Amino acid sequence: MDAPVRFRQQGLIPDSFKQDLLNRVDIVDLVERYVRLKKAGANFVACCPFHNEKSPSFTVSPTKQFYHCFGCGAHGNAISFVMEYQGLGYVDAVKELAESAGMQLPEFERRGPKTEPEGPDLYEIMQRAAHYYREQLKSAPAAIDYLKARGLTGQVAARFGIDYAPVGWQNLQSVFPDYAAKALKDCGLVIDGEGGRRYDRFRDRIMFPILNQRGSVIGFGGRVLGEGEPKYLNSPETPLFEKGRELYGLPQARTAIREAGRAVVVEGYMDVVALAQHGVECAVATLGTATSATHVQKLFRQTDEIVFCFDGDAAGRRAAWHALDISLPVLADHKAAKFLFLPAEDDPDSYVRSHGREAFEKLLAEARPLSEFFMSELRSQVDMATLEGRSRLIHEAKPLLKRVGAPALQLQLLKEVAQASGVTQEEAARLTEIRGVAPARHTHPAPAKGPDRAMLVRKLDRELLACLLAHPPLVREVPAEIVDVSHAEGRALEALMALDGIEKLTHAVILERLRGSEHESVLERIGGDFLEKGMDADIAQAVFNGAITAIRTREPNPRIKELGEKEAKQGLTASEYDEFGRLIAEGAALKQRRTPPSTVL
Repeated sequence: MDAPVRFRQQGLIPDSFKQDLLNRVDIVDLVERYVRLKKAGANFVACCPFHNEKSPSFTVSPTKQFYHCFGCGAHGNAISFVMEYQGLGYVDAVKELAESAGMQLPEFERRGPKTEPEGPDLYEIMQRAAHYYREQLKSAPAAIDYLKARGLTGQVAARFGIDYAPVGWQNLQSVFPDYAAKALKDCGLVIDGEGGRRYDRFRDRIMFPILNQRGSVIGFGGRVLGEGEPKYLNSPETPLFEKGRELYGLPQARTAIREAGRAVVVEGYMDVVALAQHGVECAVATLGTATSATHVQKLFRQTDEIVFCFDGDAAGRRAAWHALDISLPVLADHKAAKFLFLPAEDDPDSYVRSHGREAFEKLLAEARPLSEFFMSELRSQVDMATLEGRSRLIHEAKPLLKRVGAPALQLQLLKEVAQASGVTQEEAARLTEIRGVAPARHTHPAPAKGPDRAMLVRKLDRELLACLLAHPPLVREVPAEIVDVSHAEGRALEALMALDGIEKLTHAVILERLRGSEHESVLERIGGDFLEKGMDADIAQAVFNGAITAIRTREPNPRIKELGEKEAKQGLTASEYDEFGRLIAEGAALKQRRTPPSTVL
């Protein structure tokens, strides 16, 4: 029996229950149910179950209770593994894991009217509906003719399970005798109209079943066959279906994505199907909603390159800019996001049917890198011929640059913004409040120049994060005054410090508490780093002490902070610049004497 409907809708699982669950489940035992593991030192390794590989890069840590793939970046705890491997939603994954551990998932009453404590198997209901729609297609010549006119073969239609919902208001009553059952509405199959009259949501539409990662039907997209609005009608949010988490065609495209080395994100069901028909099988579509960070994270676990393909009109460019914006925090320096804009009169469906596979793949090869699209869009928003326009460019870039999760890319973008605005990189760093780039206007040596100093600042915070993930009790020893929240690593450090006080704080619990936050991708990367280096509790303590010392000696004198703030706001006098440079140089020398060599990052 599936989880109670009311519980899955509420989704309120106490943190204490999840912590107890993660402390009870052994991730090695869990993963070994599905993947053959081999001992390798303190950890276990295997070929990754989430991407194709010949040599093992998938590592499971029994002491830290998490897994990490050095090939595709898959990373998480026991709950994450069940979600990814079995294609389950979050609550269903927790329920299954709890049952395997002999724990009873608690239930909670929703605010408002009570509902029945148990519900039917919603997956089974969706499967019955899909079977009904499939049978209806066989006796619907108009629907078959429509699909043939769009150039689809029976093989491709079968691959995507394309079906037909016939004309009529209550056709599903023949499939579900209890047509008034609440579960039908919970699945999004029916609508309760005025006066309590219930009717089918999908009528006279070509049906595109939406599958989760294990191949179960969780929703539908329906394209009107004749005239009518809306042209496309999608399932509503249901206990099974969250638009912001799912991608149409991903189960069918997964193998092709890995083979092609890229995923193509398009906007429509027919775009995915038409591209597959013409041999471009690595495409997926968002489901009537904008691209989400979860979409991007899910695809980056499959491949290192995502190409967002949009129409070339204003709406397409707005959608592309949104995709860029939400991608920034989850980017890594070894991952690439690109953008392809089709001619104004085309979408992927029409283009590939008119020009063929080779022409479309040529466009894919010429897709614009994120950095190029980033700069061109910013320039288009301002008047670059004026001082005011170039100043505004920095203003517009500031919140975007601060959200970039890839350190090297952030510095490269900062450099491009500085050059376009006619200022130095150091001045741009100050104006955008990206800490770590040293002033260049005095003659005294700084601890490090430009990007090197910025990388040092983030490197030290990465070392601290690695130590806290390797040995979470250290979170209680982080001095609050050293935390710099102007970059992603510093904000993640602040988030970990907020977990102080949790009993039995572990790496797995940290990942769970920060699931879905802006810090998740940062912690995933750093978790992989310290796993590869083999950091135990003793090493973590030693590196932690060294990192704290190094951070403190970045600004050993409060006068440095005072002068730095004044320089940022109103500038310094010549004598103050001399003093500022001298103090920085003294701090650099002190740091070299005190800081032990890093053993981790």
